[in-house]
Amino acid sequence: MRDDPSLYDFAPYRDRPKLTWPEGKTVAVWVAPNLEYYEIDPPANPYRKSWAKPHPDVVGFSHRDHSNRVSHWRMAEAMTKHGFPGSVSLSIALCQHHPEVVADANARGWEFFSHGIYNTRYTYGMDDAQERAIIEDSIRTVRDATGQTIRGWLAPALTHTERTLDLIAEYGLTYTCDLYHDDQPTAIRTRSGRLISMPYSLEVNDHYGFFVYNMSPRDYADALIRQFDRLAEEGAASGTVMCIPLHAYLIGQPHRIGPFEKVLEHIAADGRAWITTAGEIADAYLEQAA
Repeated sequence: MRDDPSLYDFAPYRDRPKLTWPEGKTVAVWVAPNLEYYEIDPPANPYRKSWAKPHPDVVGFSHRDHSNRVSHWRMAEAMTKHGFPGSVSLSIALCQHHPEVVADANARGWEFFSHGIYNTRYTYGMDDAQERAIIEDSIRTVRDATGQTIRGWLAPALTHTERTLDLIAEYGLTYTCDLYHDDQPTAIRTRSGRLISMPYSLEVNDHYGFFVYNMSPRDYADALIRQFDRLAEEGAASGTVMCIPLHAYLIGQPHRIGPFEKVLEHIAADGRAWITTAGEIADAYLEQAA
């Protein structure tokens, strides 16, 4: 068994080439709304259960369905109001199940990347052909629905095989959000193509904030502000990246959206943030890493 998967080089934080962002900004901030679809009674995967309760899990399904009926709109309007585009982690099946949600995000000028087909179907146990089919379906379906060509990948429910990163690079994708090892983009070793790791956060992901760390809305907002302030300070030496991963059925609840808006106001008013998309961050990094 290998001690290190050798996906990327080790690089101490203080001894790297300097990264710069446009207009002298010190931290690139991108928001990743997870626009997802969960099946109420998905096929069983032998490696992992889709729901904690026996299927069909009406409670789990309906809780998450709040995203597409109500809370997407509340979250999206807050982001648009304060000038934050979304880089959408998309369950591709949403294009068929609720095309209105995808159309709304597209009309706002948001970027899309793939989060698999359903968030209740896992990559565990898939063979090469099955995994390729998901990637090809993702590229084709998003292009048909939005006119965009996806450039990024976040594996469905964060599930992978040993070939996942090689395959998405082979299909021409630019970045993966599936590695959580750094606060700056990182070059990833793949069999072909050129792939980077885009900083994505579990620590300030609202799922972890509310489901794992049991934060109050104010505590979560405070954590986001402290994350931003520190990364903006350190980014003066070399540009950093802050991702805010969101799930509308969590952050878009009426009792949570107010504190979150205060975070957006703080970041927008600070002056050090490059408020942007994952694709633009990838382009800026690749220009400097060439």
